[in-house]
Amino acid sequence: MLRWFQALMPKEERFFDLFDRHAQTILDGAEALDSLLSGRAAVAEAAAKVVAFETQADAITRDVLIMVRRSFITPFDRGEIKDLINTLDDAIDQMQKTVKAITLFEVTSFEPEMAEMGKSIVQSAKLAREAVSLMGKLRGNHTRLNTITEEIIRLEDAADSLNDLGIKALFTRHRDGNAMNYIIGVEVYDHLEKVMDRFEDVANRISGIVIEQM
Repeated sequence: MLRWFQALMPKEERFFDLFDRHAQTILDGAEALDSLLSGRAAVAEAAAKVVAFETQADAITRDVLIMVRRSFITPFDRGEIKDLINTLDDAIDQMQKTVKAITLFEVTSFEPEMAEMGKSIVQSAKLAREAVSLMGKLRGNHTRLNTITEEIIRLEDAADSLNDLGIKALFTRHRDGNAMNYIIGVEVYDHLEKVMDRFEDVANRISGIVIEQM
């Protein structure tokens, strides 16, 4: 009877599988966004990919939240699981908001600093994916996890500087010209900065879980 009952209970490993899948959708979305900002892909095509990956991520998030309610045993605190998956989901949600703004304002060319921020987003997504893959064995991986979270925060700080430089260059270019192009450019920068902010949130959330579990 006990074995039968245990067989019906979701296993802890399934949480980590779902975390891994979600982190991969984030990386896929980041790479699609980067291809858009760098001009390697058409805006409409790349934006559609980001939206599709965001939809996949939402489905995975729902699966995790359902499992939290149904599981008797979870790998760590239920509240921490919910916060982690929601924070991960916020990152790709913000990517979707970014491409929505880009398509809404019909932006087809991007500043060099925007392209650099796209690269930073991909780097952050790769680090987040690695961190999530290590969370199944927190005690053995805590040193690497701390290094990863510090690196994500460093990338976010550097992206803030890129954002400032980009807005300054945008102002210089348009102060005697098209004010609307300046306003739209600032809007795109704002969204990109928020994507990086969401990755910093992911880093802080993972760091908090490591501290609680040690």
